[in-house]
Amino acid sequence: PMPTGPRNCHDVTIYPAAKLLAGACGSYGLLVDISNPEKPIRIDAKADTNFSLWHTAVFSNDGKKVVFTDEWGGGTSPMCQANSMMEMGGNTVLTITKDRKYKQHAYFKIPSVQSAEENCVSHNGGLIPVPGRDIMVQGWYQGGVSVMDFTNADKPAELAYFDRGSIDAPPGVDVPISPAVAATGGRARASLGGSWGAYYWNGYIYSSEIDRGFDIMELEPSEHLSKNEIEAAKLVQFKEYNPQSQPKIEWPAAFPVVRSYLDQLVRWNGLAAERTTAIGAAIDAAEAQDGKARKDALNQLAKEVDKDIKGAADAERVKLMFEAIRKLARETR
Repeated sequence: PMPTGPRNCHDVTIYPAAKLLAGACGSYGLLVDISNPEKPIRIDAKADTNFSLWHTAVFSNDGKKVVFTDEWGGGTSPMCQANSMMEMGGNTVLTITKDRKYKQHAYFKIPSVQSAEENCVSHNGGLIPVPGRDIMVQGWYQGGVSVMDFTNADKPAELAYFDRGSIDAPPGVDVPISPAVAATGGRARASLGGSWGAYYWNGYIYSSEIDRGFDIMELEPSEHLSKNEIEAAKLVQFKEYNPQSQPKIEWPAAFPVVRSYLDQLVRWNGLAAERTTAIGAAIDAAEAQDGKARKDALNQLAKEVDKDIKGAADAERVKLMFEAIRKLARETR
């Protein structure tokens, strides 16, 4: 149903590379064509009665997905408790169809349960430049900092998190609370704080913690995120970064980029195991050489990987790896 709430825009995110604007506008998520910046054209709007305040938006790097956040209750309520609804106070993932309309997919909320003393809803963030994946980091007030993978729009998942814990200890006895606070399951006089926003910039995550200062974090490898993927992300360097004017991410020719795609194919069984093993060995052998020998080895590997595309379970990712190998060969001197 179309809500009847406010329509003023809280935040807009422009993506110049796609000539699109995503507007987080009260009760609506807007999609705007900005091909002519002087004459923007609204081309779609999405409404969701579960969302209290469409707050911010983040595009995927290919411009085919948008994550919208819901700052339910203005960020002052404890919306991440065990009994809190998944659909309220979190993220939703939308895709942009070929006819440039929004299609809503899944909701996402941090899986770590927060207490009644912790104000917690999804808030500000931006992309982490891992090749081949759509990953973003964001602040969740006292829910901490969360890294979310939305590569699969139907199954967004948390990859990593950082949580300082509650500012306030649980009270020893119940204290009188207003009906409004009681409705959210919160307690009276709870302190407001937590991560206002978290952003990845040149290898680190920076989080502005309202009550307790500034946090600087670094990603660590796990079963969900490989060392190669982290190293490939570090290769993307910005002099300036404004998340509301989202930059197009481009990766340099480098071995960590190639290995990132290979790691993903292994993780998700996108290519037969004997082929990923052989490709990994060939990448190692090529890196051990230099000059013309390296260039020749990479060109030969590209020819072999090109043949893998057609029969692969994840042909698109094999193609991305092929293109990364070919680019690396082309730029090898």
